[in-house]
Parts: sequence; C-alpha cells; structure tokens
Amino acid sequence: MGSRRSPLDALGTGGFGTGTAPGYRQQVTSSRYAVLGVAALLTLAGCGSADTPEDETPATGTAAGSHTQSPTDSPRAPQTSATSPDGNATHTETTTPPSCVAETIASLTDDQRLGQLLMIGFDTNAPLESLDGYVRDQHVGNVIYLGGWEGAEKVRSTSEHLTGLVSSDSTGDIGLIIAADQEGGIVHQLRGDGFTRPPSALDQASLTPAELTDAAQGWGAEMAEVGVNVNLAPVADTVPEEIGTANEPIGRWGRQYGSDPAIVSDYVPAFLRGMETAGMVGVVKHFPGLGRVTGNTDFTADGIEDDVATVDDPFLDPFVAGMDAGAGMVMMSSAVYPRIDPDHQALYSSAIITDLLRDRLGWDGVVITDDVNAVALQGIPAGDRAVGFLRAGGDIVLNGNPAASEEMLSALRAEAAADVEFAARIDASVERVLTLKDRMGLLPCSPRS
Repeated sequence: MGSRRSPLDALGTGGFGTGTAPGYRQQVTSSRYAVLGVAALLTLAGCGSADTPEDETPATGTAAGSHTQSPTDSPRAPQTSATSPDGNATHTETTTPPSCVAETIASLTDDQRLGQLLMIGFDTNAPLESLDGYVRDQHVGNVIYLGGWEGAEKVRSTSEHLTGLVSSDSTGDIGLIIAADQEGGIVHQLRGDGFTRPPSALDQASLTPAELTDAAQGWGAEMAEVGVNVNLAPVADTVPEEIGTANEPIGRWGRQYGSDPAIVSDYVPAFLRGMETAGMVGVVKHFPGLGRVTGNTDFTADGIEDDVATVDDPFLDPFVAGMDAGAGMVMMSSAVYPRIDPDHQALYSSAIITDLLRDRLGWDGVVITDDVNAVALQGIPAGDRAVGFLRAGGDIVLNGNPAASEEMLSALRAEAAADVEFAARIDASVERVLTLKDRMGLLPCSPRS
C-alpha cells in the first residue's frame, strides 16, 4: 500500500519523496492555490518513469481491488517517427502520458481535493442519508463506521448507499474509503450476523504468525463482502510488562501483541498479510506508540506523556515492520513525547511526522489521525486541528463528528490561500491519498482487478 525507503535513501535528499528506492515517488510541490498550476503535476508524475505509482514493485500478496503496474504492464506510450527525405524512419520519439493519479488531480476542483483529506464518522444509529450532504456538497472522500454496526446486511446496504453518492460533482468520480475498526477483542465495530469477532491482539499472539495470517484473511473477507475496504488495524504498540493493564488505552484491554517489540514485529505483518490477501487495506497504529502512557486520549488529557520514547526507540520497530509489510496508512497517536518533541502532541508534531516517520524511517504513504474528536484535543478549535495536522506532514483527518467538517474545510481553504508552503503540503497530501486510492482501484482511471 504505502512505501518506505531506507534511512540511507533519506540522507542527502532533503526530504521525503526524492529517494531512489524502488517504489519511492517524487513529491509534487506545485499547487493550484500557489498559482503554479497543474502542469507540474503532469510532468512530475508522468506514467512510465521509475518514480510513478504504476511502476512500484508490489508487496507479496497485493490486495484484491488494488493494483501495481510494472513498466511492461503500462499502456504503450504513443510514438511518433521522424523520417528522412528518402522516406526511411530515422528515430522514434515517445510521448509519455500522465499517470492516473496526476490525471485525476488535474481534473478536481480545489474543494474536491480538500475533501479527500477528511474521513468522517458514520454512527450506527444515524439515518441512512445522514452523510449525503457531506459527500455531495462538501466533497468528503472517506467514511468510517462507528458505534458498533450490527449485522452484515445493514453494513452492506449502507456501503452500497455511500458508494452511490460518488459522482463527478461530489468526489470527482473518486471512490470512497469506507473504513471500520476491526482489530479484535473489545474493538470490533462490525458485529452480529455475518461477522466473526476476532480475539484480542494478546490472544491472537497465541497463534503462530502463519495461523494469524490465515485467520485475518477470514476476518478481512467478511469486511470486504460488505463493502468495507480499510481496516484501522493492527495495533503496533508495545506495552512493557511493568506497565501492563495500567496502560489505559492498550494494555488494559489486551490490544497489544506483547511486551517485546520483536514479538510485536512478527505479528503486525502477519495480520496485515491476511487483510491484504482478503482485499483489505491495513493501518498500523498509534505512531510512535501508546504503550507507555497511562491515560487514554479519547477520554482524558492527563497521563498522556511518554517520557521514554526517542527517535531510536526499539518500540518503533513494529511500525517499521508493518510499513514494510504493506500497510496502507500509519495512524498517529495523540499523546506527547517530550524527548522527541516537548511542545506538541504527536499528530501536530513535524518532528514526529515529517522528521521521524517520513525522513528518518522513510515512510511516504498516507498518515492519518486518530479521532480528532477526542477529549485530549477538545481545547483546540476544529479548524486548527485540521490545519495543525496537515502542517506537520499528515494527510487524512479522522473526524468522528461530521458536523465539524465544514469548519475544518474552511480553515484548510483559508490557510492554503494565505500560505504557499501550506498549499504545497496540501498538494502532497492529496497526491499520497490518491496514490493509495489508485492502488485500491478507486480512481476513475484506475485499472480494475
């Protein structure tokens, strides 16, 4: 799903997107807001060059519904031949068409592009049409099921309804990411008839990694069957034994695979491989780790500091393993890590998202927030939550409260108009999101499996 370059590629490049590792893509810095136009998009992301998504080397077990083209799979580029006066061809010039991602970006309005950077919650008790206006009028491109959805038929019919909202006017004909949180144990948003309740991650770790892959494939197939295409799992957090159940967000509920990051690093990829085989995109969370805090950011702003984690923390290894195994996104923690950035929560920290995750660890895929409707973020205006995350290097704002979407979109629009650098960050984020969606077969020009 996403791609990760080695730390060696990061050195000397001055930032993400310019390394030479296979599958690593060049960052687009042009902006419709910044007057540079979309011509640079078409040039930078041209089909057939080594840094385009079509040419990325697929991970083992590419997800159903996704695609990765090699140069030999790409449509043949138009060719023109020059001839000498005697009529013999002297040379052939090849015209490279734009990539699907660049073509799609160029076709979108500014508001449609911004809408790709939000994911809004669909509560199980809300009416079927409750999100229609957000998709049609605000152009929101991503939805997550929240609140515990009972029965496969209800989820399937809702997914079909949401998919029916996609049009040239709403999302520019780009399909929706429809996500659910089906990690197991206490966290399983899809329930009842048609769904197996996965055990907690701690119990999953009693299986062998191969057995977990087989089990996750089955759980993922149930999700894909009802129109869900992203699972916000697995948890890559490591909880030290000495903290255990005192770790409120993870350890109390057995959401971790273990207390040794080496063990967690075996099970995170195993879960992801099963999901990918079932056609699901997996998400590793909660970067750079929630295992050492005591407070749960969903419910409190107290006890949410990890004063041990550094940029060399071995607890980062499971996230790296998940990125290498084909995770489609990395979800950010909302906690604070004073030894990395004492001044910002992780989702607002460029030191954590850009310097650590992207530059040092080489992740150039999608970065998503945890729910910004959390108590730990309530003191920050909704618009600032979105702007702060994008400015730090993130991509998709997960917002469980759809009513805040308009404020977020307005703030992003205003900031982009006022700040060329921020506008370029939006361009880069849109490109990363659409690169993921292209692999999922969700762009109007994406090859279908």
